[in-house]
Amino acid sequence: MTRFGWWLLAGVLLAAALSIGAGKVWVPLDAWTASDPRSIIIVELRLPRTILALAVGAALGMSGAAMQGYLRNPLADPGLFGVSSGAAFGAVCALYFGYATQAWLLPGFALAGAGVTMGALALIAGRSGSLILFTLAGMILTSITGSLTALAISLAPTPFVASEIVTWLMGALTDRSWDDVRVALPLIAIGIAVLARTGRALDALTLGEQAARSMGINPRRLQLAIIVGVALAVGASVAAAGIIGFVGLIVPHLVRPFARHRPSATLLPSALAGALLLTLADSLVRLAPTVSELRLGIAMSMLGGPFFLYLLITMRRRLA
Repeated sequence: MTRFGWWLLAGVLLAAALSIGAGKVWVPLDAWTASDPRSIIIVELRLPRTILALAVGAALGMSGAAMQGYLRNPLADPGLFGVSSGAAFGAVCALYFGYATQAWLLPGFALAGAGVTMGALALIAGRSGSLILFTLAGMILTSITGSLTALAISLAPTPFVASEIVTWLMGALTDRSWDDVRVALPLIAIGIAVLARTGRALDALTLGEQAARSMGINPRRLQLAIIVGVALAVGASVAAAGIIGFVGLIVPHLVRPFARHRPSATLLPSALAGALLLTLADSLVRLAPTVSELRLGIAMSMLGGPFFLYLLITMRRRLA
């Protein structure tokens, strides 16, 4: 790992320590022992929330780097595949029909939604190596699942259900438990492992598809690995935290100059930087002087929107 990677790792550890102690009620270091009654705040509330922030940030960061490398488009984002909206629709179905009473049902429905979307994407574009068809298929699935989610909200049986759906879609790590960690963490780990193995193929793809084929890269196999990896990582993240956007867009752009613009060298640093960004953001929304806690998804959108506009302006100036 490069020096930049070690600096990122150190930042992640410091951010994790801040996340465990920070909040409306600060928990000092001397209370982090089993003999102190305040330690239950650490064990049951702060620690699972911190682990999820690290895991979800790493999943979104690496997914964004892998997608941008595969599509060779610096504006690509994990939501482009439709996996995020598919997982969100699955979770909305659980809330709509009242199946979210048990801790594992809502994540289970979200993962099922991500899996169905992944299968549909594979069926539509899996037999073709066309990046254009692949991108269009993802956009179509995003539109379909988004409209179905809006339909569920408009037809909600009670105002409480509609409010619960909208609140969940905003994305947050509030009130997450060890049950959420046990559901999401293994799937995120598998997804990250699958994406990490695509580095060499993504490097070859920067030379063009024909050159990549001549180097022994199978485009269909690479496409399948990207679909499976992103579906597992992003689907599990949405199941645990709702929709949190722009992490997969922002992080690779910040990391890429330090990785010499090589896709393979961008993957791991993007995972670390994503974990760092989301953990810090989650700590800040807890520390913000608001009556109720600001939703993490809203905070990331407020940060990501101007960043996306800056990228568009920068690209326009380069093309001019």
